[in-house]
Order: sequence, then structure tokens, then C-alpha cells
Amino acid sequence: MTYAAPVKDIRFALEHCAGLWSALDLSAELDPDTLAAILENAGAFAAETLAPLNRPADRAGVRLDGDAVIAAPGFKAAYAEFAAGGWLSLAADPAYGGQGLPCAVALAAFEPMHAANMSFGLCPMLTMGAIEALTQHGSHEQKRLYLEKLVSGAWAGTMNLTEPQAGSDLGVLRTKAEPSADGSFRLTGQKIFITWGEHDLAENIIHLVLARTPDAPAGSKGVSLFLAPKILPNGSRNALRCIGVEEKMGIHASPTCTMAFEGATAWLVGAENRGLAAMFTMMNSARLNVGLEGVAIAEAAYQKALAYAKERVQGGGPIIQHPDVRRMLIAMKSKTQAARAICYATGLAADCAKRIEDDEARAAAKAREDLLTPIAKAWSTDWGVEAASLGVQIHGGMGFVEEGGAAQFYRDARIAPIYEGTNGIQAVDLVGRKVQADGGAAMRALIAEARAEAQDEPRLAA
Repeated sequence: MTYAAPVKDIRFALEHCAGLWSALDLSAELDPDTLAAILENAGAFAAETLAPLNRPADRAGVRLDGDAVIAAPGFKAAYAEFAAGGWLSLAADPAYGGQGLPCAVALAAFEPMHAANMSFGLCPMLTMGAIEALTQHGSHEQKRLYLEKLVSGAWAGTMNLTEPQAGSDLGVLRTKAEPSADGSFRLTGQKIFITWGEHDLAENIIHLVLARTPDAPAGSKGVSLFLAPKILPNGSRNALRCIGVEEKMGIHASPTCTMAFEGATAWLVGAENRGLAAMFTMMNSARLNVGLEGVAIAEAAYQKALAYAKERVQGGGPIIQHPDVRRMLIAMKSKTQAARAICYATGLAADCAKRIEDDEARAAAKAREDLLTPIAKAWSTDWGVEAASLGVQIHGGMGFVEEGGAAQFYRDARIAPIYEGTNGIQAVDLVGRKVQADGGAAMRALIAEARAEAQDEPRLAA
């Protein structure tokens, strides 16, 4: 299969469904031609560099050599090309080498990369989250030391939350943070399921780690966030290492690591005992990007299924002539478009919440972002799994064997409803927190907006 980035569909969702140009005044930084160039270049990188690595990397996986993880063949060169392209800089602060573009634009640029090679895309996705967390919560010194390298792609970032006994309930985590005389801390504990926790793509890996200080209150109110680099500022190796890599159903080329912190030097990020609030800056970024993974894998599965349906001849003609095959393809195309629009609308709401000067409008945008994030994550990833399953179905028997290639999309898609907060947790968050946070005002505003737009469209208003 040859993946082709759906640039026209991406632009339509971003510009018309989300309303990029009407929501923000971007006259000084972006115009339609520049946006088109960004998306075309992102699509070309995805199609020409990442897509050819997808199946070979799925078969090769990663290799644990002592406490070092060796990425799949071709990934290191692809990452060097990715970093040289400046893709991590799109939405980053210009003070640290970024371009200062809306995060919705960066989101759109990353969609083809997730579609072409989901395992690869996870590494920069987490770095983007680390950049955002440090930009919002890091000290001046932390920003000075780490942001420029992260933005350039020379260094990568991770998120270390989960422990054997602490998954969705982070209040029971046990990793300890002992204060040192010089103001740093020593981290001791074990983290599991750490995506790209160790690898050879970047010069350094900056771990953002949740841990407890000695006198911390019990539960989630006693969790703090720490920064623990693999390589310390003095050039020495920190006391942290990968002690295992999981064998997984999918995303074989993305190392899922067990990380041991053995008195690792770390620095507090933000206020003590306020770690969850700081980490959720990164988590919300990751949730939206995972929602986009659902869109991306659905798009990739659709393209493969469409190509197969056109070339597979049964009963005297290509199977795309069969009504049931056409039904499945239409469902894949239409719902993927809807999920894409939701994700970009969420990203644009996040931009408006940061950029709009009017306090009331900014607060409304933040409420919209908070409301849409669990929807974008859960609905899009559930659809990604269903779309990949339909892709297998269209391939028939060839879909069920690895040789056909459709099975990988299903295996890769299946993790997205689980990580960065299961979709059941997203539902609890939506109903229990986001809808009720303002007495339902944000939800009512969203419904009213949808109804108003429907009235403007005769086919919907009828």
C-alpha cells in the first residue's frame, strides 16, 4: 500500500469545520499558502520516509541490549530527518526556537505521521507534551536548560506516571523523592508502560516523573512532578535505566519500557504536591494527540481497504461494486472525517484559550477545550479500532493474515482507547467533571452552536 496524506481533507477540517481563520487573527504569522506548504511537506515526509518503515519495523520491533534500547532499523535516520525538518518547533515558543504557530496547525501536520507510522509518531508526540508542560510549569532555569533542545528534537521527552499498583488511580503511586541539600531530589521507584522510555534516537531523554516527597499528604494531593534527565547537565549518566521492554499486541516498534529510578537526580517542576495539575498539561496534550492517532489509523486503514476493494476481483468485477463493501468504505470515510473535525476543533479551542485577549471569550474557549478533549480522545480512538476492523473485513481472509497488512492497523489501533486514560475514564471525566464544571453551560453552548449551524444548512434543517 502507498499511503498518501489526505491534505485536502485535513485542510477542510481545520479551516472550515474547526474554523481556523475566523477563530484567530493569524495575519502576522500564517496564511493559506503557508499552511498548505506545511501540510504538503508533512505529508511528503510521512509518505516517503515513515510509511516505508511501518511494516518492516513492526516485524523487527525493538531490541533491549543491557539497559539500552535499540530502535527498529531505519528509525534513527528517520528521526534525524524529522528533527532537521523542525517539526517539533511548529507550535513551540519562539523564545526557545519555536515558530509560535497554533497547536491546531501542529496537530494537522502530525496526522500524516501518525497514519504512516504510529510507532514512530509516539516519540515526538510525548516530546510535544513535555515541551508544553515545561513551558507552562517549568522554572526559568529549567526552560533555559531543556526547552531549546527539546524543541529542536535533539532531546526527547517522556511521561512517567504508571506503576504496577497505580494505573488510573495515580493517588496510590509509591515512587519516592528525597530532597538533597543542593535543592535537587533523589527519585527511587519503578515506572511501567513508559512509551519510548529508553531509545537511541535522541542525544538525551528528559523524563517527567510523578513521585512523592517524604511528608506528602496521602492520595492525589501528595503527588509532585519532577524532571529527571537521562544525561545530567554535567554530562554524567543519571541513576535511571530501562530494565525491561514489553512484548505487545501492536505498536511493536515503539518501546514500552519498565524504568527503574535508583536514586536518580531530579528537580521539582511547579509547586510541591501539585504534580497532577502540572502533569495534566502534558496529559491533555497527549489525549488530544491520541485521539488524532485514532483518526490517522482509521485513514490509513481506509486507504488500504479502498485500494484492495478496487483491485480484488470476485464475481466478475472488483469487490467495490458490492453494496456491503461500499457501505463499509463509506462508513470509514465519513466517520473518519467527523473524528478529524472534532480533534481539530479541540486543538483550535486550546489555541483560543491561550491567544484570545478578551477574558470572557478566552474562558469560553477553555471550557470548550475541556469539554471536547475527552470526546476527541474517546470517540476518535473507538472509531479508529472499528475502522481498522472494517478494513480487515473488507480484505476478507487476507485481512486476517499478517501478509495482507490490514491486521497491523487493527493491532496498532487497539492501544489507543487504553493509554493516556482509558475511554471509560474519559466518559467519567466528561460526565462527572467537564459537563458539571459550569453547570452544563459549555455543553449547552456547544449544542446551541450545532443547532444554529444546522439551521444554516437546508439539508440538515429539513
